Amino acid sequence: MAISDLHVRYEENRRLVEQLRPASDDDWLIVAGDVGEMSADVEWALGLLSRRYAKVVWTPGNHELWTPPDDAVQLRGEHRYRHLVDMCRSLGVTTPEDPYPLWTGEDGPVVVAPLFLLYDYTFRPPGTRTKAQALDVADRNGVIATDEFMLHSDPHPSREAWCRARLRETERRLAALDPAVPTVLVNHFPLIREPTHVLRYPEFALWCGTEATADWHRRFRAAAVVYGHLHIPRVMWQDGVPHQEVSVGYPREWRRRATAPGLAVPVLTRPALQEDTT
Repeated sequence: MAISDLHVRYEENRRLVEQLRPASDDDWLIVAGDVGEMSADVEWALGLLSRRYAKVVWTPGNHELWTPPDDAVQLRGEHRYRHLVDMCRSLGVTTPEDPYPLWTGEDGPVVVAPLFLLYDYTFRPPGTRTKAQALDVADRNGVIATDEFMLHSDPHPSREAWCRARLRETERRLAALDPAVPTVLVNHFPLIREPTHVLRYPEFALWCGTEATADWHRRFRAAAVVYGHLHIPRVMWQDGVPHQEVSVGYPREWRRRATAPGLAVPVLTRPALQEDTT
């Protein structure tokens, strides 16, 4: 099962998390980022879920990596990420820094690989060739991500440099996996650009991923790709691989949907993987 973008600073979303329950004692839960901004909120939610599920697998979203001025933890960039990893390990939660676990239940075996890759401003608007040009277009259209003020890259010189470092390390680890075993690739940001084509503000795609991962679902034998971030829950098929967004999103967003909010989504079960382009 998988879920993302819990955003537990909203009381309505905290109640959704409190209601999450596994269907069996063997269920795993993938949490694909954006649990919250405050370190205490992230610890509360992941701690609660880790006590209920047989295994919780987490990868950070951009919101966990923010350094809010009123958070008790004022670490920035890589240091904040490492703090979150240590916190997760103390809760028994699997992180991108841990050995990738092997799911041997229904539709297994598959390696569940939580990835932390960030973005590098390569999802640019048409007609732009550089980050500066793309940011200028976004700014002129009134689109700027809060990451520009709250997500620091220390000690890396930029977010895109941090992204490049994460790509190198993650690619090395994925290439070393047993080629006979398929994977479930989990990242907060989509691995392909196509899901961003339906954004209400297309310039926001700049903060949504990297073109460097466009073929990873093929290269690393993905049975499924799980992501969040866009707050547009859907399944998109690429080269026969389902790319499944499992976001909850903000209350103002999930209240408009016909489906019940806050439900974890089956990842490998075939009936759950019908094309959904809403």
